[in-house]
Amino acid sequence: MDDATESAQAHDRAADRAAAGARTGGQLVVECLRAQGVERVFCVPGESYLAVLDALRDAGIDVVVARHEGGAAMMAEAEGKMTGRPGVALVTRGPGATNAASGVHVAKQDSTPMVLLVGQIGRAMRGREAFQEVDYRQTFGDLAKWTAQIESAALIPETMGRAWSMAMAGRPGPVVLALPEDMLRESAAAAAGPRVSAAEPAPGAADVLRLGAMLAAAERPLLVLGGSRWDAAAVAAAQAFAEAWALPVACSFRRQQLFDHAHPLYAGDVGLGINPALRARVASADLLILLGARFSENPSQGFTLLDIPKPRRTLVHIHPGPEELGRIYAPDLAICAAPGGFLAAAPRPPAPRDPAAAAEAHAAYLAWSAPAAAPAGRSGVDLGAVVALLCDALPADAILTNGAGNYAAWLHRFYRHRGWGTQLAPTSGSMGYGLPAAVSAKLRHPEREVVCLAGDGCFQMTMQEMGTAAQHGAGVVVLVCDNAMYGTIRMHQARSYPGRPVATALDNPDFAALARSYGAFGETVRETADFAEAFARARRAAATGRPALLHLLTDPDAISPTARLSTMEP
Repeated sequence: MDDATESAQAHDRAADRAAAGARTGGQLVVECLRAQGVERVFCVPGESYLAVLDALRDAGIDVVVARHEGGAAMMAEAEGKMTGRPGVALVTRGPGATNAASGVHVAKQDSTPMVLLVGQIGRAMRGREAFQEVDYRQTFGDLAKWTAQIESAALIPETMGRAWSMAMAGRPGPVVLALPEDMLRESAAAAAGPRVSAAEPAPGAADVLRLGAMLAAAERPLLVLGGSRWDAAAVAAAQAFAEAWALPVACSFRRQQLFDHAHPLYAGDVGLGINPALRARVASADLLILLGARFSENPSQGFTLLDIPKPRRTLVHIHPGPEELGRIYAPDLAICAAPGGFLAAAPRPPAPRDPAAAAEAHAAYLAWSAPAAAPAGRSGVDLGAVVALLCDALPADAILTNGAGNYAAWLHRFYRHRGWGTQLAPTSGSMGYGLPAAVSAKLRHPEREVVCLAGDGCFQMTMQEMGTAAQHGAGVVVLVCDNAMYGTIRMHQARSYPGRPVATALDNPDFAALARSYGAFGETVRETADFAEAFARARRAAATGRPALLHLLTDPDAISPTARLSTMEP
């Protein structure tokens, strides 16, 4: 049988199924994606889900082809952060799924709605350790909020609807669905279900009254914002709530976008490298309100800021996931509510409040977040000056992304976010996140500038996604901070095993040449004075849809904004 005849027969079979009201599993999966409002999926193709790929061809859904499943999963996770609805990644079985696990872990720890669709072996082969066979319930049992395998095409609409609901409900998180390849080819007389929405938990009237009394009695209150399930309206409502009560406001680790840093109530971020003045403020607060935040290891400074299980200060914990309330800390008042639901019902003061204490907190933040000039004679690019220029040059709606590494300390300390939707960063501390997140952000918001900061080690985890950016016209600007080492680990070695570095040195490629090999703009910057003009050139290239990369050669001795390797070791 020639290809033309086989293609014609396949077309006839598809027409017969459509006339009978039946659809293949692959078609049903894509119908369900459309029903849930999915505009874009991220994938690395595989033969185990060819039926889904074929159905996507005519679905009107943008298909973004990543270079690695971890990159595809991180792009999907970033999509979930931006939209509040699950980002979708499609990967093949076995190594495709395990490669994607890094992005699933980000979604779990960052409380991000996400759905990972995994092609699976045929159902009759299960249990024989067939080619690339994996039991996904076991593999993702501790990473995903829910993992399931769809055993029948007729069950696809029900299961997909449940996946969307599970991913968004309470504390959001990732869902993994395994799709046996033979199930995707079978037909069923089924149709996609309705668009799913997450319930919006809200506080009870008695809890609102009690919180109002606590606020009225407090002399040193502090509001800490964090978590997910935020949107622009909730961020605006949080500002109004803080203004009404004259509350100093801090943001949890890598959630700085939740409050305008120029606002006189902003006190800084409670994360790694915390401002000592803010740490003291948290410790001395007589009323601490955690809104959306879990206050896990990094914001709690290694679980030392609050006593466990009962903090000595009055604690109010507001979170949409009931399982998180009382999980670590026993609050004086626990409120199960999403940020928007809580803020819509939040108490208002009977009279204006004195903002003097909050003004002191903001002044301490401004002093802490102003980068000092680099010492005379230091070589290389000064990251404090780089971030200061980003603050001055970028529009208020620019999106900043990063992965993990000491380089991010400069960004988090010195960059001043002005509002919601300007930050994509992993609270999970995942290296390699910045570039995939930037690609996702630029595809979601092509009209906005997107800048990724990455360390040399961090960038090399996912640098192949420069190809994805180039192929899909994502004009991102990537700043690769190159100190020729895994800097964070090198710093810890200096503290714990001084004079005994091992496994942290990096022999790096010419990152600018690498970018140019992908068709992107690439330039190396060796001195701080040269950065401004190079950044302007990179921005002009990105404005045309061409990705751009600046290779910043930094001083290896400048291991953090406050520490030098040469003073840490003999």
